[in-house]
Amino acid sequence: MNTVRRLDTIFRRVYHAKTAARLLPTYTWGLKSKLMVQDLTRSMSSSPPGVPTADSSRYEHLLVTLHEGVRTITFNRPEKKNALNEKLFEEIVVALQEAADDPNTIITATTGSGNVFTAGNDQSNFRTLTMTQIRDLLVRHMGAFVDFPKPLVAVVNGAAVGAGTSLLPLYDAVYATERISAAEAYKVGLVTEVFPEATFQQEVQQRLQAMAKLPLKSLVYSKALTRDIHKEALHKVNVAECQRVTERLVAMVMPDKEGYQEFVLSDCDGKA
Repeated sequence: MNTVRRLDTIFRRVYHAKTAARLLPTYTWGLKSKLMVQDLTRSMSSSPPGVPTADSSRYEHLLVTLHEGVRTITFNRPEKKNALNEKLFEEIVVALQEAADDPNTIITATTGSGNVFTAGNDQSNFRTLTMTQIRDLLVRHMGAFVDFPKPLVAVVNGAAVGAGTSLLPLYDAVYATERISAAEAYKVGLVTEVFPEATFQQEVQQRLQAMAKLPLKSLVYSKALTRDIHKEALHKVNVAECQRVTERLVAMVMPDKEGYQEFVLSDCDGKA
C-alpha cells in the first residue's frame, strides 16, 4: 500500500488533466484545448544519461537510451524543432511498445533534442495519405500512449506546441523547465513539477531514478487501477477526435484532397 500511496501524486494528474484540457484554448487547425508553451531560446542544461538500447539504431528520428531502469526516448529532429512527421509518429508507437515489453525498463521518459520538446505536427505531413490513413495514423499514435502499461513521464525541456501539448494529459508525470507558461500549465494540472533551467536535468533524473527503484509490478498494477477504468472511453474519444483533427487539418492545408467530402460526412462512432 505504501507504493500505491507514493504513486498517487503521479497518477492523480490523469484526473486533473481531463479538467485542464477543457480549460485551454482551441487551435484553428483542429487539436482542441491545447496549450502552446513558448521557450524557443532555452537549451537543455545537460543530456539525459544512459547508453543506446539495442533497438535504438533502427530509428531514424528517435534516440533511445537505458540507464538503471529508466528508458529515455528522445525526439530527434532538432533541425525541425522535433516536429512530428509521419515517420516519427510511427516510430514513437514502436518505441513505446518496445519499452512496454522490455523487463529492464521500469520508467519510460520522453524528451526532445536541443531546446524544444516538440513543435507538434510537421506541416509537410499527409500529402500522400488518404483521409482514413491520416486518421488511423493519429489514432495509433495517441492510442499507444493510452495503452502504455508502465509509468510514462514527459521531460519537457522546451516548447511543447500543438500535438506536443495534446499528449501531456496521457502521461503519468510531466516535468518542465521554469518559465511563465510552465507555471500556468502546472496550475491547471498539465505539469507535475516545474524546475529552474539550471538544475532541470538533475532534478528530473533524481526523480526518475527514485521511481525506477520501485517494484515494476507494483507500478504496473497501480497504473492499471487508476487508468483502466477510463481506457475504453479514452480510446473512443481518441478515434472521434482524430477523425475531426484530420478533417480540420486537411481543410486548412489540402482542401482539394480526394475523398474529403465523403470523409467529413462519414459516421464517426469511436471505432477504429
